Amino acid sequence: MSTATKSRVARRMQGVHGEAAFETLARANELERQGRSIIHLEIGEPDFDTPAPIVNAGIDWLRKGATHYPPSPGVVELREAIARHLSSTRNVDVDPKCVIVSPGAKMMIFTIIHSLIDPGDEVIYPVPAYPAYEAAILMAGGTPVPVTLQESREFRFDLAEVEQRITPRTKMIITNSPQNPTGGVLTIDDLKGLGDLARRNDLFIMSDEIYAEICYGQKPASMLDVPNLSDRLIFIHGFSKTYAMTGWRLGYGVVPKDIFPAVSLFINNSVSSTATFTQRAAVEAFTPQTDEVVARMVEEFQKRRDVFVDGLNSIPGIRCLRPHGAFYLFPNISALGKPSKEVADRLLNEGGVSALPGTAFGAQGEGYLRFSFANSLSNIEQAIERIRKFVHSL
Repeated sequence: MSTATKSRVARRMQGVHGEAAFETLARANELERQGRSIIHLEIGEPDFDTPAPIVNAGIDWLRKGATHYPPSPGVVELREAIARHLSSTRNVDVDPKCVIVSPGAKMMIFTIIHSLIDPGDEVIYPVPAYPAYEAAILMAGGTPVPVTLQESREFRFDLAEVEQRITPRTKMIITNSPQNPTGGVLTIDDLKGLGDLARRNDLFIMSDEIYAEICYGQKPASMLDVPNLSDRLIFIHGFSKTYAMTGWRLGYGVVPKDIFPAVSLFINNSVSSTATFTQRAAVEAFTPQTDEVVARMVEEFQKRRDVFVDGLNSIPGIRCLRPHGAFYLFPNISALGKPSKEVADRLLNEGGVSALPGTAFGAQGEGYLRFSFANSLSNIEQAIERIRKFVHSL
């Protein structure tokens, strides 16, 4: 941003970066328009259709006229369905009056941070990280305090480092498990340790668990499983990833009762509410029929993960952990001896594979790439061979 432009733009927007996935997707699409063959492994959305029960319900509700304003916190029936689902799957009794709906989980992240963080407040968050965390903190006038996720720890927090970063100005710790971009998963001991730090230092915890149902093997622990945190835990989830509903724009949060009015007020004054028919349709997500669809989707993701990880690890200069959740790989390419941005750009332009540099998720991502395996198995197999040929040419 030029000096002249900066003077015309609010200071809160200076230093804020957008999501590189959308920028890379635009470049990849342009190459396709020029006739190039591109394999898309950059964007973080399931390549499956929304389950039929949800789609059919959405159409039915549109026909019934569910196109008017709903209450700002969300349709009561959906809030109750969310509370029942969480209460039945986690070690907690969720009050539907603490559930608030938003147009996408990202909006809920921004809502929470802007409702709780004052200028100068510090927020600890994991890096490499989903870019929205840092952006929301900066736009609220807060100070982002990154804690690096170590590959040697399967991209988990080091609790001792988290504790060292806490100061009198710290107000919140953000967690994301399963994690974007690494696919790392925190253990119940990790979460209990964070809960203990939050209680001892009077901090909020915002737990982004948007990928909770996309897991391989044991179900990931949740911050909702940690006892005695209801007064300081903000739980973030949504329908985009689990139910392939990215374009429906539907997320939610579970918040302490005392901050609910402020969070609801922010929704009221920013987006007013979330589309009524979308909320009505989403009630169908919590049915056995939809559960079966999700289970098949996750099974397919696991097949892709295993083929992709094995393929990358067979390429000299690349090593890749097998993630426990989400649908991303975060391979280490430091042995290639080139910056991640250069490798990603050249892989797209020369190799026809669209991926993201690890630095799209913070400086701590240098030496890594992020691949989404939300693409067909045949395309992933073809991508492996393109990556192999590209690396051989370096």
